Amino acid sequence: MQTYSKKEGGFQSMDSNVKIFGGRHSIVLAEEIARAYGLPLGSIAFYNFSDGEFQPSYEETVRGQKVFIIQSTPPPFDNLLELLLMIDAAKRASAKEIIAVVPYFGMARQDRKDKPRVPIGAKLAANLISSAGATRIITIDLHADQIQGFFEVPVDHLFGSTVFVEYIESLKLKNLTIASPDIGGSKRANAYARYFNSEIVICYKKRLTANQVHEMKLIGNVKEKDIILVDDMIDTGGTIVKAAKMMKEAGANSVRAICTHAVLSGQAHENIEKSVIQELIVSDTLPMKKSNSKIKVLTIANLFADVIKSINNNKSISSQFLI
Repeated sequence: MQTYSKKEGGFQSMDSNVKIFGGRHSIVLAEEIARAYGLPLGSIAFYNFSDGEFQPSYEETVRGQKVFIIQSTPPPFDNLLELLLMIDAAKRASAKEIIAVVPYFGMARQDRKDKPRVPIGAKLAANLISSAGATRIITIDLHADQIQGFFEVPVDHLFGSTVFVEYIESLKLKNLTIASPDIGGSKRANAYARYFNSEIVICYKKRLTANQVHEMKLIGNVKEKDIILVDDMIDTGGTIVKAAKMMKEAGANSVRAICTHAVLSGQAHENIEKSVIQELIVSDTLPMKKSNSKIKVLTIANLFADVIKSINNNKSISSQFLI
């Protein structure tokens, strides 16, 4: 039986009733959040059995504490199971509150029955997290807003715009136009457009199968505009790349893209490198699998640390919502 253990030190505790732990998938982000908060990252060990089974073990007491567990839940679903086991362990160790910090909520694209005889995976994942013992959820840019209602506990749904707006302002684009790569993202794009008092462009796309765009049309004027495509996530990059190409062909000066969750599966990195996209701006809700000259990563650690402070002090978090 092999042992994996993560221990940190050298920080001064500012809240004796708060402890922050990180799952293995999000350990780097968890360290950054704990550092921004001003606490050492809690010590937890993972015991791995030869058949693939694993067991988390808190290496310090959590009795009577507010425990924040930071773990994104992308495939493989060992990441979700790890979060569930950490929640269950904290509950059985008599933690007072257990707040699941899930920067990237996996299964979110399965938020409804879009055809007969399919599951609603997002609801199932929400049920599992609630049933495991989480008393609160903190997440950012869910694929669909209604997923908040899938949980039986309070959900603090943050927005990546809190981080991205400042960066967009720093670009000082003269002919800024916000774009959505599909109809479903028009609400998000409209929020950015209202904030910047800019025009908005929407792409209409038709899919035959998942991750494959069959047809795309442009709604709006992009000629001599500096376009910023806004979406919650980028997977294979097919939609964003196709939208960017179409906009450049229609006369756009430049095309950038902002996506909170950099899933980047399959040939995504190659697709982006070869595309007309000038820059892809993402957050660190998911660790980057490889470097890419066109991708800029902005950290959400300070945002999550500030929200954790507000929750611990029973203060409003509304100041975190810029748009």
